[in-house]
Amino acid sequence: MTNITNLLAEAAPAAPAAGSPFGMLPLMLIMFGLFYFVLIRPQRKAQKEAALMRDNLRVGDKVVTIGGIHGLVSGKTDKTVSVKIADGLSVKFDRSAIATVNGGKASKDEKAIEEKAPETNSNVSD
Repeated sequence: MTNITNLLAEAAPAAPAAGSPFGMLPLMLIMFGLFYFVLIRPQRKAQKEAALMRDNLRVGDKVVTIGGIHGLVSGKTDKTVSVKIADGLSVKFDRSAIATVNGGKASKDEKAIEEKAPETNSNVSD
């Protein structure tokens, strides 16, 4: 019984000595490299592609805005784009509001169809 008491009474082993602060440096560099190649680089590439797409807009391009409005580019300035969304209805947006350019210029057939028949939405029920 005294042996158990003596064992419990012994001092706990000393804590291990602190390692060098430079021991974590390679691990931190690897983590930063992973974040750069997985998160930062693809995002920058996508931003550059979106800016290039907005800079190359032409009158007549079919576009979709970030709000989901579909239309044709009817005019443009350095900072804004006018989008025709219906006959006689053109809305001015900032260039940054253009999300995608769909299929380039509208064909003559599509323009004729748009002029003849008003757009109907079969998904809407009254």
